[in-house]
Amino acid sequence: MHIDARKIPDNSLIEGDVCIVGAGAAGVSIALDWIESGYKVILLEGGGFEYDQKLQDLYRGKSTGQKYYPLHGTRLHYFGGTTGHWAGMCSPFDEIDFMERDWVPESGWPYSRQELDPYYAKAQEALKLGPYEYDLEYWQNKEEDLTPFPLNENIVYPKMWQFSKARFGTVYKEDIINAKPIHLYTHANVVDIVADENIALIKELKIKNHEGKAHTVRANQFILACGAIQNARMLLASNSQVDSGLGNTHDLVGRYFMEHLEIATGQLWLFNSFSDKLYTRWGEPRAELAITKEAQMEHKILNGTLSLTPLAIAKHIIPRMELLQVDDYKKAGELFFGNMDESEEKAKSDNTLHINKAYEFQIRIEQAPNPLSRVTIGNDRDALGVPRIIFNWDLTELDKDSIRKVNWIVGQEMGKANFGRVKLEKYLQDPDDYTWPSGTNAGWHHMGTTRMHNDPKKGVVDEHCQVHGLDNLYVAGSGCYPTSGTSNPTLTLVALSLKLSEHLKSKLKDKEVLIASS
Repeated sequence: MHIDARKIPDNSLIEGDVCIVGAGAAGVSIALDWIESGYKVILLEGGGFEYDQKLQDLYRGKSTGQKYYPLHGTRLHYFGGTTGHWAGMCSPFDEIDFMERDWVPESGWPYSRQELDPYYAKAQEALKLGPYEYDLEYWQNKEEDLTPFPLNENIVYPKMWQFSKARFGTVYKEDIINAKPIHLYTHANVVDIVADENIALIKELKIKNHEGKAHTVRANQFILACGAIQNARMLLASNSQVDSGLGNTHDLVGRYFMEHLEIATGQLWLFNSFSDKLYTRWGEPRAELAITKEAQMEHKILNGTLSLTPLAIAKHIIPRMELLQVDDYKKAGELFFGNMDESEEKAKSDNTLHINKAYEFQIRIEQAPNPLSRVTIGNDRDALGVPRIIFNWDLTELDKDSIRKVNWIVGQEMGKANFGRVKLEKYLQDPDDYTWPSGTNAGWHHMGTTRMHNDPKKGVVDEHCQVHGLDNLYVAGSGCYPTSGTSNPTLTLVALSLKLSEHLKSKLKDKEVLIASS
């Protein structure tokens, strides 16, 4: 069922059993999981079904620290969220990503990769992916000529990817609208979260839109699913009862923001031509060069992978951090993919002799958890009265050391195999240089602002993604990640959301049994 919050009477009261804030990948995945539950689910979306610059402007903020994209363009503010312009790359997090690592500060999830496996399998379905298979051998049995480089697989191995074409705004629009238990309210922007007198339960949400309508939403359980930055913003901005904001007793909300550093790191020159089908095509399956858990532990580095782009193409690609400094983010996808297509066309006309022997390495690597990399709020307010974001992206020496070492390890293995040579970019050649080049890209992957830890002094949410101290408030999405891994976040984001969904169903059923027996 769909209701436009601009068209119902002002000051309406909206009630349900569960309220989900945000209709992106996390929120829609959870809502779909509740269709057969027997509960009334309120799904709030701040935008409509189409891009609207006026709504995007609600996400504007101020950036400090390491250069970043304009904040209002990094998340799409309409039904389906940022899946409306994502590239679709999917791979599960690795076993080491869940481990506590003594060289990675604040690392370690409350559970292992194995506990998330059943939800990864369900997430594959939600994202319209193939089977939950990420071993090279599986794909080699399906397709010919997927040959990996002849490197020591105990040190460097091919990490596999699948590609989702699911744009949640189109794929699931009718499913959500036609589901009677799901009540989708568009143009319903949350502007305040109100707790009870003891700040132990959430009592209601206040929502507004540009047409001047204001409404109240009440439910038994609430889930924030509007992205890592906006989830943190809403908790911090809901400060009428607690000065520091809700869930922020230990000053952790908004801290530990993490991205994936995606940056050109060097060149690979092969001694002989070699089929690059496994590594360079845009589509599934595709592999990137990854460092094994054992090698990461030996060298004490972050988890990162190296992708390959033919050098003849790569030299024409504009770094995204420069290309996407635009105001109208409806054009972001057009600019990005347009530059890729243009680069391929220019490469064809170059008549480059080494197009199948020379490649550019681009790393995708996790960012070390860092409390100084954070989201706060300032005095400026958006059109609906919510304080705007102040965003500080802060990188550490471990980030750069790890980038240098990942490339060094791969270079060493290429040399040992007598297969090729690696030339580092200048900014990586001096081991004492911790500056960052202007083309330091990020993946548009927001993580870590409401990090998960069972100790409330170390995390905003517990292992079930429940906000510490608030019995009926949960956070869905990659903001809960303690560490960011090397994989794009969406597959894990949906898996974690489905895990949260199952826990909440069990919680509600237990309460019903308790009430019935009392």
